[in-house]
Amino acid sequence: MASKKIKGISLPGHDDIHREVLPNGITVLSRANFNSPSVVISGYVTSGNLFEADDKLGLAGFVCSGLMRGAAKRDMQHIYDALESVGAGFGYDSGAHTSGFSGRSLAEDLPLLLNVLSETIQFPAFPKDQVERLRAQLLTGLGIRAQDTSDMAGLIFDEILFEGHPYSRPDDGWPETIQSITRKDLRDFHRNTFGPRGMVIAVVGAVEPKRAVDLAQRALGGWKNPTQAERPEVPGQGPPRKTKRRVHKIAGKSQSDLVIGTIGPKRNDPEFLAASLGNSVLGQFGMMGRIGDVVREKSGLAYYASSSLSAGFGPGVWDVSAGVNPLNVQKAADLIVSELKRFVKDGVTKQELRDSQDNYVGRLPLSLESNGGVTGALLNIERYNLGLDYYREYAGKVRAVTRQEVQAAAAKFIDPQRLAIAIAGP
Repeated sequence: MASKKIKGISLPGHDDIHREVLPNGITVLSRANFNSPSVVISGYVTSGNLFEADDKLGLAGFVCSGLMRGAAKRDMQHIYDALESVGAGFGYDSGAHTSGFSGRSLAEDLPLLLNVLSETIQFPAFPKDQVERLRAQLLTGLGIRAQDTSDMAGLIFDEILFEGHPYSRPDDGWPETIQSITRKDLRDFHRNTFGPRGMVIAVVGAVEPKRAVDLAQRALGGWKNPTQAERPEVPGQGPPRKTKRRVHKIAGKSQSDLVIGTIGPKRNDPEFLAASLGNSVLGQFGMMGRIGDVVREKSGLAYYASSSLSAGFGPGVWDVSAGVNPLNVQKAADLIVSELKRFVKDGVTKQELRDSQDNYVGRLPLSLESNGGVTGALLNIERYNLGLDYYREYAGKVRAVTRQEVQAAAAKFIDPQRLAIAIAGP
């Protein structure tokens, strides 16, 4: 049975989430919270790395970084002065499927946030001097990435696991692709991929939901883009046919990072919640779960060791990462694979599952105690079509997962004979 509250926190649901689709296709989600004088807006448009050509990798991130660098009516200085004069903040980020935005202000300054969103997302100027400053910053970031063992292990891991798939490409591109991007590329990418169709805005705070919708309509209701591209279809991807291992050498480093894993469930797959709870036992709960206990605490082979489960629209990733002394790479990798075999064969214990379930249910209200946490929850509901009462039903769904379901999810997705192993270090 759905519960409206957990430990005194009111959970969002169908009776207090206002959802409205504007005539131009923008979905507005709003929930009032008059216990705080502030308001948070967050959302996304259906533009991201999947729209990039191979020779222009990093273009989506470049565009998002440039949106706040000046618009048709106000330059960068005027935009930031307007925000800072009232203590507000606003910014953009990019992803594979969508590009996001978020901002925070006092409730009385919500019109300002929405006006900044409207100006920068519809009419970015991409000034030449700002484009070149951004390019220099992005290239510096790529130079730092090239010397970071953790970043490079993750990049190599994606290349191995998603060979031939769009997810194999680095989100932030390569130095040569960033160098090749022109102002025309920025303008064309923005014009072809940014638009109101599929756009979602969540507004949470000291504002009546209907007023939030009216302000959004006033700011963005007139936006049209008949040339907006459709979101690319994401192909499926299976695990490697056999274990693949690649080493990327970075001279002068005192640590090696390794990533070992495989394809995981999509966010809407029926096994997702069981896999997520299993992953908590494997390498998250307490001192980084079983992986942390075996590889770090008992064997002393790693500075850190944990597992993660990343899931979205396309094929997910289930992996284990560790930072180790270069002399211990093989020992640590062997221990991790051995622990994966045990996890698939034996599953989780009754106590391990209960502990993880308690953790999931207990941390839910903490994630929803801020306006920002609630906007994230509303976007999660909309993005994956989870239903407006998802968070009220969440505890029951978590408690209903069985040990057998966790083991079945582990067996379905983790084959210890078919793993991607990436190592970066000296």
